[in-house]
Amino acid sequence: MGCGQTPSNDQHEHHQCKVIQGKDIPLLTPFKLGGFQLKHRVVLAPLTRCRSYGHVPQPHAAIYYSQRATQGGLLIAEATAVSPSGLGYPHSPGIWSEEQVEAWKPIVQAVHDKGAVFFLQIWHVGRVSHTSYQPNGQAPVSSTNRKAPGQLMLPEGTPMADYSPPRALETHEIAGVVEDFRLAARNAMRAGFDGVELHGAHGYLIDQFFKDSTNDRTDEYGGSVENRCRFALELVEAVSKEVGADRVGIRLSPFSDYVGAVDSNPLQLGLYMAEELNRFNILYAHFVEPRMRVGAAIAPEAAGIWPLRKAFKGTMLVAGGYGRDDGNEAITSGKTDLVVYGRHFLANPDLPKRFELNSALNVYDRQTFYTPDPVVGYTDYSFLEVKVAA
Repeated sequence: MGCGQTPSNDQHEHHQCKVIQGKDIPLLTPFKLGGFQLKHRVVLAPLTRCRSYGHVPQPHAAIYYSQRATQGGLLIAEATAVSPSGLGYPHSPGIWSEEQVEAWKPIVQAVHDKGAVFFLQIWHVGRVSHTSYQPNGQAPVSSTNRKAPGQLMLPEGTPMADYSPPRALETHEIAGVVEDFRLAARNAMRAGFDGVELHGAHGYLIDQFFKDSTNDRTDEYGGSVENRCRFALELVEAVSKEVGADRVGIRLSPFSDYVGAVDSNPLQLGLYMAEELNRFNILYAHFVEPRMRVGAAIAPEAAGIWPLRKAFKGTMLVAGGYGRDDGNEAITSGKTDLVVYGRHFLANPDLPKRFELNSALNVYDRQTFYTPDPVVGYTDYSFLEVKVAA
């Protein structure tokens, strides 16, 4: 329990301001995640880094991920396309081909050699794409034919362009996308991953089906919240049957408004999904906080996560601009089981150690988040130098 938090009365004197010992820090306490014994609760977020040339994972990714791997830590690999039509970012990885499966294997091994647990986030961008990414230059597919607002980087990463108008999937085509996810999950296990996380957040294909601003369908996949969640639940069922529910997680952001995907009743959407997921007994649900950020400041949090926590019976992960103190508080309060860190973990490969010592953090460089350099802004962030007395 960290300094500044309120301990229980019988622990007050023992815990007051003692933050050096790992056992006193909620984020650094062990947790049983299904069949995986975690030694701490600091999780690496799935972060798109745009360094998989030709959409094939590269050897430098083994350095990047193993730098952030610790004994009993959980890492979630970057969003990885389930099919060629699922692409929308330059140099983002895939998991549909044999070449990609083989390329992932040494990366996974490097993480396992450090004693960490490694999940792969599987992904389809839907309408958040451009014809230049798509097979034969076809229109991106989506829940809708409404174009996403904004612009994206083209495949070579320099020019920017408007998102291409999408084509709404025909009802009979949806089963094929479910199959793509199932095969991607199978391939992830063949590559050695411990499990998969379905990317159901941030305005991508699954989220396009969820949100009533991006789902104007009149078939069984549109209209009511039950229908809008049907696609995601079919994916959960198919992937769970393929690899086992105890190796499946899902990321959800019902409160977000990324690339125009916003819902008029996000709490209802989140609660419905949380309750339905209980039927499948999946390993975890990973929710993105409703709080929004302006620059570096975090706005006051809405109440949204707490009802979802109460509704979902499994392990809960939360993400959304957490630091050390509010991460500890999220664990202590019972709001979540694990806390997911993105930018801070990107810039601090030894983030759990820095939290243990309450050390200063490296500042992340936003300019290199999505650049293709295999070292700069990727594997060159410094580790803490801990001086040991002679």
